[in-house]
This record gives sequence, C-alpha cells and structure tokens, in this order.
Amino acid sequence: MDIRPIRSDSDLEWALGEVALYFDNPPPQGSVDADRFDVLSDLIEAYENRHFPTVELEPVDFLHVFMEMAGRSQADLGEILGSRSRASEILHRKRALTVDMIFKLNEAWGVPAECLVKPYRLAVA
Repeated sequence: MDIRPIRSDSDLEWALGEVALYFDNPPPQGSVDADRFDVLSDLIEAYENRHFPTVELEPVDFLHVFMEMAGRSQADLGEILGSRSRASEILHRKRALTVDMIFKLNEAWGVPAECLVKPYRLAVA
C-alpha cells in the first residue's frame, strides 16, 4: 500500500490526486483499495485541520459568504424567503432566520442547516 505522511502542500496535492481516483469508481468495501482510500482521507483531513483551521462564522456572515461564492443575489434570496424586503432584513440583521427559512435555504440551495441554526445578535434599531 503506497501511503506516506502528508508534511507539505505538495504531499497534500499528491494525496488529493490519489483519492480523486476513487470518486468516480469507489473501491469495494473491505478491499485494499478501500482501506487505502480511508487512510489517505484521514491523513488529508488531519493535515487540513492543522494547516487550514476553519473559521466559525455567524449565520448571517455565512449566508453572505455562501451567496457570494454561489453567485447569488439578494433578489435570489428574496425569491426563497418570499420577498426582497425580508431578504434585506435578514442580511442586515434586522430579522432573525426562522427554522422555516433555514429549511427553505437548505432545500433550494443546499445551504448546510447546521451553519444557520446558531444563535447570533441582531442589529440594534
């Protein structure tokens, strides 16, 4: 089994290339290739956690970043939430996200619900 530690970005690129081979053609569970995929995936995750720690964003900040990365606009958000004014209130922290809104965002755009259900402060009026 050709596996080595991941100590640098070039090692990471190698490991990512190795596991990418399995995405289109997953190995049978319990096979040597499946074990290799599992071990490489764990090594990749450990390296990324050490070198690229995740930043916890508040739900509205996460939504802003998600929309920017997905090329979504406030108007797009308004379509999901029922109105542009409601979208504006959410994005400007004047109204809190509800469970129903979070569900709609998850269903329509695939926004991870766990990133939106955290408590956050609203803007002071």
